[in-house]
Amino acid sequence: MSDKTVDLRSDTITLPTEEMREAMAQAPLGDDVYGEDPTVNKLQELAAEKVGMEAALYVPSGTMGNTCALLAHSNPGDEALFEEQAHMYYWEAGAYANVAGLAARSVAGQHGVVTADQIHENVRGDNPHFAPLSVVCIENTHNNYAGHAWSVEEVSAVSAACREHDLKLHMDGARLFNAAVAMGVEAKEYTQHVDSVMFCVSKGLSAPLGSLLCGSNEFIEEAYRMRKRLGGAMRQAGVAAAAGIVALEQMVDRLAADHAVAKGLAEGLGAIEGVEVSFSPRPTNILKVDFAALGWSAADLVAKWKERGILCNPRPPHGARLVANRHVGLQDVGYVVEVTRELVG
Repeated sequence: MSDKTVDLRSDTITLPTEEMREAMAQAPLGDDVYGEDPTVNKLQELAAEKVGMEAALYVPSGTMGNTCALLAHSNPGDEALFEEQAHMYYWEAGAYANVAGLAARSVAGQHGVVTADQIHENVRGDNPHFAPLSVVCIENTHNNYAGHAWSVEEVSAVSAACREHDLKLHMDGARLFNAAVAMGVEAKEYTQHVDSVMFCVSKGLSAPLGSLLCGSNEFIEEAYRMRKRLGGAMRQAGVAAAAGIVALEQMVDRLAADHAVAKGLAEGLGAIEGVEVSFSPRPTNILKVDFAALGWSAADLVAKWKERGILCNPRPPHGARLVANRHVGLQDVGYVVEVTRELVG
């Protein structure tokens, strides 16, 4: 086992910065259930400002934020529309069904991006045989499509289609700021076109926990009730929220460094014979690799790399997902590429 570790499993492994730890230690606190935690309130106000919305709600996780959004936008027995590889559809334990009580349909997007035409095509007439479609969910960046970033124009087009059919549009923006940095736009340029957005401060932004659900005052009032229903009400949560403030004030622009690391990995690994790399046309900090041509299984790949201190998450049958993050630098790219060359032989 190598003494060196290059952890590419996720950007969720990032540790809080010293500035975050200091802010957490000094944070003014109160009882957030009474709305009296000044640090939580400050974070929520900052989050709403960042995305150009009226209000925000601090929640323990992105999954809880997305679930609160579904509950607030719909009624049990309604239907939600997802991209077929979306995190909300694929990786959130079926919460749309077993918590929100929704039926679901999925459509295949191009790199995870759905179109206005697909929205129109999937709106069915008023018929008692059908669950009524009430909410469309999009993901930006798209995890399962190697962190692909939407364009603002694509979001705008889907938004217009949803308005035409009186549908709510929710954005799972867990890595929204990665998309904004990659595309050279402000986050609010995306979110002006959606009814609600959830983004995480605990991924590349490096806070230890938490996500923000943002929308109108009326929507957040209902989402607050849903957070309570899900057991997400917190007390002196400013201890954690303080790190989220630092994340939004100091850590957004540096996401470009993670994107550069991902690009270096894609180029270096892609140059090795037998290694197939999936890198988004609008890349951010995620890539996928496939070793099928070498006859390696995903388990083989994970084990071989782990022996040399390189950690990743498997993507069976023959691949893995790599996620650049603050603890992996350009110098580590060379190590990963050289080790892989040695292993491939």
